[in-house]
Amino acid sequence: MAKVEIYTRAWCGYCARAKSLLDRKGVAFEEYDITMDGAKRQEMLDRAQGGATVPQIFIDGRHVGGSDDLTALDRRGELDPLLGL
Repeated sequence: MAKVEIYTRAWCGYCARAKSLLDRKGVAFEEYDITMDGAKRQEMLDRAQGGATVPQIFIDGRHVGGSDDLTALDRRGELDPLLGL
C-alpha cells in the first residue's frame, strides 16, 4: 500500500472530504495539522511548490494536489492504482 500524507487545518471542510474519501477506500494516511504549526506549514509550502491551500496530499512522495484533485483522480480511475489498491 502507498504511503499517503495529508496536510490539514482544523475546521477545514475540504480536508474532511479528502480524509473521508481515503477512509472509504480503507487507506491509512499520515496527517499533519498545520493549524498551529508554522514549521509544518512551511514544509507543506516547500513540498507543494507553493501550494498554500489545504489539504495538500502526497502519495508515495508525489504531490497530487488538494481535495478536488484527489476526487478527480478517483473519478478518472487513476487513484486506486496510485494507492496500490
